[in-house]
Amino acid sequence: MADPMHADPMQADPILQDRLPHLPWIDARTRRLPGIQPVEGRDWLRIDEAYAAQMALRDRLIAQQPGAVHALLPKARLAADELYGATLDWLRGTSGFSVTDSAVTRPDGIAIALDPANPLLTLGRLVQEDLCLMQRAGAEYALTGAILCFPASWSLDQKLGRPLTGIHHPVPAYDPDLARRVARLFDAIRPGQPLWRMNYLTYDDFVLHQPRREGEKRPRPTDHVFIRCERQCLVRLPRTEAVVFTIHTYVVEASTVTSDQLAALREAVH
Repeated sequence: MADPMHADPMQADPILQDRLPHLPWIDARTRRLPGIQPVEGRDWLRIDEAYAAQMALRDRLIAQQPGAVHALLPKARLAADELYGATLDWLRGTSGFSVTDSAVTRPDGIAIALDPANPLLTLGRLVQEDLCLMQRAGAEYALTGAILCFPASWSLDQKLGRPLTGIHHPVPAYDPDLARRVARLFDAIRPGQPLWRMNYLTYDDFVLHQPRREGEKRPRPTDHVFIRCERQCLVRLPRTEAVVFTIHTYVVEASTVTSDQLAALREAVH
């Protein structure tokens, strides 16, 4: 049973991976911002051991709180349609999925009806990743649509339409110099050559859906019981030239890393 202090109406029990696929705070390539690396092969989307449990939670969130987890500006509709097609192509080539013209049967055995009229809502029930659409807006890229079931201390409705500097405004490390570097990085992304990075935080709870408004502070961890990492990929869509920002969320118990690795993480996040 879940600890009452962790009670959440959507997620009463932990949904955990067995281990982290990468320790970004240890690897010198990924420890410092932006920590970008090239994606190998088809690895911009992933299926892991938490798939069934994460997807069940995503199903509940999309059914019960669609306005909180989904948004799409009119200017992003063509990009959403292109992402829809690209993701279905990925699923067709991935073991465990059965794709027909009308439905996709997931690895957990659940069939999801295909609804091209609602591309992001449909994709949100097929892949573990949250999917954010970023499009050029003047000197920066702005968030123009997303399916965001597992936010880590931000709210989709508050960030929609904002450029990257506005999205990251509460993050001290995201200064104007870094903003310019990130915009140049986005411009340099080529179709078929996606990039990835990974962040890292410690939490005292396991809840995946953690929206917060600007100025609403995340409780400072005291016990550091759980490690939460996001593997984020940047993918250029060839036709619309939008950049897809994918977020694969990992939550593991701190005991899955060594005491030295955990000590290094605690130091890195403070």
